[in-house]
Amino acid sequence: MIFLFTDFSLSGPYVGQMKAVLARRAPGAGVIDLLHDAPAFNPRASAHLLAACVSQSAPGDVFLCVVDPGVGMVRRPVVLEADGRWFVGPDNGLLDVVAGRARSAQWWEITWRPSELSASFHGRDLFAPVAAGLASSTTPADWGRPIDGPTDAQGDDWAALVYVDGFGNAMTGLRAAGVAERATLQVAGRRLRYRRTFGEAAPGEVFWTANSLGLVELAANGASAAATLGLTIGDPVVIADG
Repeated sequence: MIFLFTDFSLSGPYVGQMKAVLARRAPGAGVIDLLHDAPAFNPRASAHLLAACVSQSAPGDVFLCVVDPGVGMVRRPVVLEADGRWFVGPDNGLLDVVAGRARSAQWWEITWRPSELSASFHGRDLFAPVAAGLASSTTPADWGRPIDGPTDAQGDDWAALVYVDGFGNAMTGLRAAGVAERATLQVAGRRLRYRRTFGEAAPGEVFWTANSLGLVELAANGASAAATLGLTIGDPVVIADG
């Protein structure tokens, strides 16, 4: 299985071109559009979102990850093997949270280059062929060399907003298991209390909850929490007692 995680959006030809490469090089692999509206140009926020999305995958699965504002500049193309799962993408922090939380992690630099490599679309020309190879028959020795992982790769939570969905629910980089239900969250000048479900909140009330990815999420009953509070990616969240 190949999971696609990008900030491309579904408009334009970019996702389709990557899928064409995958279909040609790994025709037997299932390809899943996991997320194509990751925080644009923001590897740090996207890293926490990616790590939360990994839980529904299995060893052997391949993640093709492209949030790459530095494409064409000085940053390594890499592969991470974390707990049996493969992650292909740029060495810009996007894969670091996954690596930091893994029980075992190994890194490779992609040294292989195609005959034609666009300066601005490594997702199609470099990362997609390597991901297809991992999903079919190649090994890291076929296209890369082992390297030490980033020295600052860590799995710590990030007390900030990392994603706003189409309903205006705002996910944070905090794992809900580490936040007590009695806690109050302070964000955008408001104090928010925990609600287990939307139905437990009054109409229009903004609250925090544990979402299906296991992250602390800010939500509103029948309304957009992001619009109500004027939230944007990167806004800090402070945890306080009740």
